[in-house]
Amino acid sequence: MSISLTVNGRTHEVDVPPDERLLTTIRDRLDLTGTKLACGRGECGACTILLDGKLAYSCLTLTRACEGQAITTVEGLGSPQSLHRVQQAFITHDAAQCGFCTPGQLLAATALLESNPAPDDDAISRAMSGNLCRCGTYPNIRLAIKSLAGA
Repeated sequence: MSISLTVNGRTHEVDVPPDERLLTTIRDRLDLTGTKLACGRGECGACTILLDGKLAYSCLTLTRACEGQAITTVEGLGSPQSLHRVQQAFITHDAAQCGFCTPGQLLAATALLESNPAPDDDAISRAMSGNLCRCGTYPNIRLAIKSLAGA
């Protein structure tokens, strides 16, 4: 099945089986490896992407369901020459340790700040609850997000 996907502002024509998950398409067909496979069940958030600006677990999303929608992966947030403000805040506040969960955390934080530019602690906790950090960097992640709140 051939479909057209818009990923990080670029259009890609891909041939995918009807049951292929977006995570597989992103990583194996488009070579965008920032999106991670961890649980494969939508429980950890390592595969988080933005689908038309809303959070989605790419491990649970069928690729064919994404045709006509804007997909953003961590590679679409910024560049090494021009980091997204959330990426810079994570660096400034040492919010990434092993880095495995960081792409999903960055996208979840970006979605939060887009929908609520001045989140309080409760809003941050709720918005980030779908993204697990195996290193326990939650206090630094929260500091990074709070540093941007209201900015």
